[in-house]
Amino acid sequence: MFYLFVLGCTTSNSPNKIENPRERISINEGWKFMKYESEALADNLIYDVRPAIENVDDTKEADSKPTEAVEMATSAEVLKPYILPTANHFIKDSTKHHKRPKGNPGENFPFVQINFDDHDWETVDLPHDWAIKGPFMKGNDAEVGGGMGRLPSNGTAWYRKQLEIPKSDQEKSIFLDIDGAMSYAMVWLNGNLVGGWPYGYNSWRLDLTPYIKFGESNQLAIRVDNPNHSARWYPGGGINRNVWLTKTNKIHIGQWGTYVTSQGVSKDSATIDFEVAIVNDALSNETVDVVTEIYPLENDFKRLGLRAASIKENNISLNSFSQTTIKGSVVIKNPKLWGPPPTQAPNLYKAITTIHSQDGTILDNYETVFGIREVIFDSEKGLIVNGESIKIQGVNQHHDLGALGAAFNLKAAKRQLETLKELGCNAIRMAHNPPAPELLELTDQIGFLVIDEIFDSWERKKTPHDFHLIFDDWFEADTRSFVRRDRNHPSVILWSFGNEVGEQYTDEEGAKVGSKLSAIVKSEDPSRPTTASMNYAKPNMPFPTIMDVISLNYQGEGIRDAPAYAHLQGIKTSPLYPAFHEAFPNKAIISSETAAALSSRGTYLFPVTGDISSPISDGIGGDPKTGYVSSYELYTANFGSSADKVFASQDKHPFVAGEFVWSGWDYLGEPTPYYSSRSSYFGLIDLAGFKKDRFYLYQARWRPDLPMVHILPHWNWPERTGQITPVHIFTSGDEVELFLNEKSLGRKKKGLFEYRLRWDDVVYNPGTLKAVAYKNGQFWSEETVHTTGEPSKLDLKTDQDDLLSNGKDLVFITVKITDNKDHFVANANNPISYTIEGPGEIVATDNGDPTDLTTFASTERNAFNGLALVIIKAKKGASGQIKVTANSSGLQSGSVTINCQ
Repeated sequence: MFYLFVLGCTTSNSPNKIENPRERISINEGWKFMKYESEALADNLIYDVRPAIENVDDTKEADSKPTEAVEMATSAEVLKPYILPTANHFIKDSTKHHKRPKGNPGENFPFVQINFDDHDWETVDLPHDWAIKGPFMKGNDAEVGGGMGRLPSNGTAWYRKQLEIPKSDQEKSIFLDIDGAMSYAMVWLNGNLVGGWPYGYNSWRLDLTPYIKFGESNQLAIRVDNPNHSARWYPGGGINRNVWLTKTNKIHIGQWGTYVTSQGVSKDSATIDFEVAIVNDALSNETVDVVTEIYPLENDFKRLGLRAASIKENNISLNSFSQTTIKGSVVIKNPKLWGPPPTQAPNLYKAITTIHSQDGTILDNYETVFGIREVIFDSEKGLIVNGESIKIQGVNQHHDLGALGAAFNLKAAKRQLETLKELGCNAIRMAHNPPAPELLELTDQIGFLVIDEIFDSWERKKTPHDFHLIFDDWFEADTRSFVRRDRNHPSVILWSFGNEVGEQYTDEEGAKVGSKLSAIVKSEDPSRPTTASMNYAKPNMPFPTIMDVISLNYQGEGIRDAPAYAHLQGIKTSPLYPAFHEAFPNKAIISSETAAALSSRGTYLFPVTGDISSPISDGIGGDPKTGYVSSYELYTANFGSSADKVFASQDKHPFVAGEFVWSGWDYLGEPTPYYSSRSSYFGLIDLAGFKKDRFYLYQARWRPDLPMVHILPHWNWPERTGQITPVHIFTSGDEVELFLNEKSLGRKKKGLFEYRLRWDDVVYNPGTLKAVAYKNGQFWSEETVHTTGEPSKLDLKTDQDDLLSNGKDLVFITVKITDNKDHFVANANNPISYTIEGPGEIVATDNGDPTDLTTFASTERNAFNGLALVIIKAKKGASGQIKVTANSSGLQSGSVTINCQ
C-alpha cells in the first residue's frame, strides 16, 4: 500500500492591470508599543485564568513523560467567550459555533481609545520580538530559565496603531490579517473588542468592517499576553510576523479560498483540479462569472510566461451572506514538474482567479502559486517524487532566527535555508508549529521537501502553560486554519498533527484524540498523508494505527540501548525499524527526529571516547564548568545517538524513507545538557550560522559527489605537546592518508557502516596536518590545518555587497581572527568591538557560543573559537556607503564597505 498525491503551493493576492479590486496593504510600520514591567502591574483584560506555577523543572529531558492537565475553574470576568467566535469559520459543525455574549469588554480601557496619549510608548515596526534584546536572565532561579532561552519573552504588552480608511472604501469589506502573534492576542478597533486568537504560531483574520469609521482615523489596539513556562524552547514575544490590511469588494474569494490538486501527473500531461470559495457579504443575492488562468513562473518566480490553461465557470449564483465553493478541472500539456534539486527543479505555476459581475465588472482578483508533482510514500521504496526515489536528507528547524529572535525576516530565513542546501539537506520538518507563511514560499522556490507540523502538545501538558490549556476549545480551528493556509504549497509533502504528545501513554484514549485530529486534516486536504511523531508508542500500541506514515523520534536507532547509555534513567528502546515495518507492512516509515548529538563549535575535550556514540557526562564529552560540549561529534543527549550510529541504522534498513536530524541550526532555548546557557547544542550549524564539524560529517554523506575532506580538531595545542590528540576525518571519499609535518600517519579506508576515519593515537606536535582523500583509488580532495601564530588581525567578509534600505534587508558580516600569515586562529576568543559609519545600524551581534549571555544588541562581544558575527541594516530610505569596522586590542582592525541602495 502507498499514498499517491500531487499538490499545489501558496495563496496570496493579485495585481490587476485594469483596476485592482483587492488591496493587501502592509501595516507593519509605526506601531506604538508598551510592555508592563511585571505581571503584577498588568491589566485584568485576560483571556482566561491559568493554573498557578508550583514546581517547574526547567532542566528535565526532552523525552520526559507529559502529565495530566490541572483542572481550573473559569472566571466570569475573562474575555474567552468574546474571543472564541473568531474560530467559528473553522468549526465544521455549525451547531458547535460559539455565540458571542452581550457587552463589549474593555471598551472604557484607556489603551483602546483614540484620544489616549501614547507618545511616551516605544515606536516599533513589525515583525517585532520584544524579548530578543534581553537582557539574559542568569542563575538557577531565573524568572525565565534555560528552557525558554533566559530572555524576557513572558509578560503582557499592547500595540497601538491608527488606520486611515477613506470614505471610498465604505462599500468594501476590510480585514485584519495577522500572520502570527505570541500569544493570546486580542484586538480592539475604535473601542470595540473585535476578536483574537490564542495560539501564537497560527495565522488568522478578523473582519473589521462593522467597526470602521470611514473617512476618519481608526484606533487599532492589540493586547498580547505571553505566559511564562509555556514552551520547551524560546517562543519570542509580541507580534512577530507580518500584519496586513486586506480590502475587498463584498463579493470576493475567501480567506485562503483556493485549493489546487493534481492527478494523472506525467511529463506529458497533468489534470489540475481547482476549488474556489467565494464569499458574498452583500445584502442581495448575486450572479457572477469566474475565470482562472494558469501561467508558468519563470526563474525569478515573478514574471509570467505564456498561459498554460484556463478554467471558466459562468452564471454562479451566490446567496447573500454566504460562501459558495465551485470546482473546475483542466489538463495542462507537458507540465513543468516541481521536484527537489539536484536531480529535479522546483518549477512553479501561478493561477489568477478573477470574479466578474454580469456586466463584466471585475469584483476580485486572487493569485495562487502552486506546483505540479507526484509524491508517493511507499512502504518498501520510501519516498518517490515524480517517479524518482528520493532519500530524505532532512533537518528539524525551530522558528527563531538566532540573534534576531522570533521576529520573522525573509533574508535571515533564506540564509538559513541556503546554508542547509549547501549541506545537502533536501527536507525540513517545521518543529513543532506552523512556520511563517513566507518560509514555505522559500521552500517552494528552493525545492525543499517539508513536514508541516501543528502541535507539540494536546490535552496532556509538557509545561504548565503550554497549548494543553486551550486544546479543547481551539484544536479544530487551529488545525483547519493551518491546513487551509498551507495546503497549496508543493513543498509540503506530509502533515504532522503532533510531536511526542503525552497521549502516546494513554492507550485507546490517546489514539482517539489523534484519530480526531487526523480526520480533521484529511477533511481539509485528502491528497496528503498524515502523521504524528512517536518517541514512546510501540508497534503493538493503538497510537501508531491512527497515522498514514509512521514517524519515529529516535526509536529507529534505539533510545538508551547501547552499553554507554545503560546506566541512564528514562525511555529505553531497542532499535525498532524492523518491528514497526513488520507491524505496519503497508505504511512508509520516516525518522522524524534522529541523532540529538551535541557540540560547541570548535571546542575539543579530552580524552575522546572510543565508542561511536556516547552520552555526555562530566569529563566525558562535556565540561560543566565552562558549559561546553566536545566537537569530536560523538556525544549526545541522554536519549540521542551520534550521526555515525544513525547512518548505520538507516543503511541497515533501506525501507526507511530517510531522516530529519535534530537539529539543522542551533536555536534559542533548550540548552541540553547545560541549562545555565542560552541556546541549544544540537545544531549542525551554530546559532550565528557558523558550521560545526558535524556539518561536514553530514555533507560527506549527503553530497557524495562533492569532493571534500575535513580535519578535526584544530592544531593549536601547546599544552598537549607529546600527548595523544586524536584526529578524525570526514570525507565524501572512501580513503584518506593523513600527514603530520609531511610524515604519513597511514592510509585508511572506510569499512562497512563506517562514516569517519579515526587516528586515535596521534601524538601532538605543532606544525601541519594534511589529509588527502581518495575515491575509487583516485585523488579526490585534500585539506590542511596549521598550527598558527598568535592572533594578529581581524578579517571581515559580507554575505552580499549591496543592501536595500527598505528596513528589512540585512547584511551578515563574518569576523574571522587570523595570524600574520592569514591562517585562521581557531582557538582565539579575543574581545571585539564594532563601529558603523554611514546610513546603517548594527542590528545584532553573535558568536555562536551557547554560554554567552551578552545581549544580542551589544556592539562588544568576544569572538568564539575564532569567529564572530555582525548583522546590519540600512536606515530606511537612505543611500550611500556603510562602513563597518571591527576592533580588538592588540589586533589589526578590519573593515568592510557595503553599498546602500
